[in-house]
Amino acid sequence: MADVMTKDGTWTFDGETIRIVPGQDRGVHRLRRVLGEIAVPLAAVARASYAPGRKAGRLQLRLRTGADPFLQVCGGRLQEDADPYQLTVENDRAAAAEYFAEEIRNALLLEGVPDTPTDRYLLPAAPVPLGANGQDGSAAFDGETVRLEWNWIADERKRATGTQRIPLAKIVGVEWHPAVGLDSGHLRFRVDPPATGSQQPQHDPYCLQLWGLRKETGTSALLAAAVVARLPHPNAPRPEALPAAAASDSPSPSAISAPGAPAAAESTDDHDVVLRRLRELGDLHRDGILDADEFAAAKAALLRRL
Repeated sequence: MADVMTKDGTWTFDGETIRIVPGQDRGVHRLRRVLGEIAVPLAAVARASYAPGRKAGRLQLRLRTGADPFLQVCGGRLQEDADPYQLTVENDRAAAAEYFAEEIRNALLLEGVPDTPTDRYLLPAAPVPLGANGQDGSAAFDGETVRLEWNWIADERKRATGTQRIPLAKIVGVEWHPAVGLDSGHLRFRVDPPATGSQQPQHDPYCLQLWGLRKETGTSALLAAAVVARLPHPNAPRPEALPAAAASDSPSPSAISAPGAPAAAESTDDHDVVLRRLRELGDLHRDGILDADEFAAAKAALLRRL
């Protein structure tokens, strides 16, 4: 067991999991306190390092690309003090921080954990329901539907559309950008079919403008991550294309068997794809990304293809 305890937070490592608990000091960023304790499996870690400083050093975890839906949403746009995977370490704890990073590096080597991107999320998103306030309205997500409501500040074109209820099945992507300087941030939901008209955040009916990071932007990032965790992983293997005749609703003349001819053989490739998807669904359910109902519905839909 290795641990590092500072005013900024406490990190512990038992050989399998790094537990990150934010400190309660007033200087700890609000977003980190909202995130709460994070359990990072060793398989999600790319590397660990400690960098000394004049007054304090910094202990840092780098996660594998695609392992955490929260980092997938933030895309490197977090301020350093808001990043849950960085810990400010006073100089009198430097030896403990160096030992901690070395223990993780040794474990990564022994377990043969690659630093390559993952094809599924290894950390769960925050539990739903979730809500977040923005500059021109509010957002809420219950696991199935995103709801956007506009306030009196919202552009009249947004207010004219009324409350937006966006089913998860309609969402193909999420953009999260924090406020920078005098520019507002935004939380945008990309939908299929895409929205028409202006795509400026103040006009887009699927986009919530955000305040600064230290206000409500943090909770909006958690909401965005909860949505992203339920969308197909960007690195997940894509099912092989089915033959044109099998994919068509109406079989082509060449696909129609002559009288007395044997039925076409079942596609072994398609069978393998379904089995692989079933294993992926099982992993998502085990990791808490899909609840029991979502897992059962997705499993039933796949089994109908066999």
